[in-house]
Amino acid sequence: MMKKNFILIFIVSLIFAGCSTDYEILKSQQNIILTADHSVQLIGGTITFTVKDKDGNDYTEDAVFAVDGQAIEGNTFSSATVGNFDVTATYNTVQSAPLVINFHDGSGVNFRKNMLIEDYTGTWCGYCPRVAWAIELVHNQAENAIAVGIHRSSSVPSSPNYDPYNFDASQLENALGAEGYPKGFLNRTIQWKSLEPDHVDQAIALTQGENPKLGLAMDAEVANGTINLDVNVMFGKDFTNNLKLVVYVLEDGLVYDQHNYTSYYDGVDILAGYTHNHVLRACLTPILGEEIGTTQTTIGTTYTKSFSVPVPANVTNAAKVNFVAFVVDQTGKVVNVRKVDQGEAQEMELL
Repeated sequence: MMKKNFILIFIVSLIFAGCSTDYEILKSQQNIILTADHSVQLIGGTITFTVKDKDGNDYTEDAVFAVDGQAIEGNTFSSATVGNFDVTATYNTVQSAPLVINFHDGSGVNFRKNMLIEDYTGTWCGYCPRVAWAIELVHNQAENAIAVGIHRSSSVPSSPNYDPYNFDASQLENALGAEGYPKGFLNRTIQWKSLEPDHVDQAIALTQGENPKLGLAMDAEVANGTINLDVNVMFGKDFTNNLKLVVYVLEDGLVYDQHNYTSYYDGVDILAGYTHNHVLRACLTPILGEEIGTTQTTIGTTYTKSFSVPVPANVTNAAKVNFVAFVVDQTGKVVNVRKVDQGEAQEMELL
């Protein structure tokens, strides 16, 4: 009996030893994020590259850059010929995702590329601060990332899910089909991978690469309780499929306690007196968009939509109101987006 027990223990030990070898947890190598100061440049001009990690640590000086598979000196590149070029960076054996840059001769029309983050959140939602933290990490590296906080879920003060800034976005959420909170969507239709602070590169990648063929510029005034807003959309090519315009009214500086069950923000629950910014207060168009006729989306055309409406009754401080406008394609994905502060008259971001 003693011999049988010894054999059994020996076999079990071998099994566990095999498992520990097969499932050894190796230290993961963190991704690096490659960005360019321009995705589009005139021939003869220079594009400068930067390499960081998700936390914003800069490794540019120690990285090796390659264009179309050929290593280059330093972190700048210029071309005398028109065309697209694939760029990668390598740091400590880790290679970035490829980045496409373009050199042109000035005959084309391109616009600065911005991207949209829609953060479905709630003051009651203890895990939602992780998306807010991820947005901060993105903003540390990308000026052209525009965030909107869509607060959910109940406007009833007695509800455990009460949020004083609740906005009914159920039509949009139903179209997206993603349940629960928190959740972030990039360019409206791309779900941000969880945990979002570990996937900052997914968001930043959408600020890079091929530039859109439409741009936006706005003229915004808020005075005497009235919003006067002109939204202009300029087209650098013919768009034959239906496009739609969405216009948001946002408010910054809203102070309200935020539950926090995460390790972010020092892991404190509750975050007393938390400041909520870019909070969606109203949508001046249908939330899924207002159609722009195809006769108005031809190359060289500028489509204008003007609004003159009262400041929404739910706005706490009209001086903290700003606006986001974006155009979505027939799939609902954002083509380009722009944010404007009141009192600002914007020019088109032509490249």
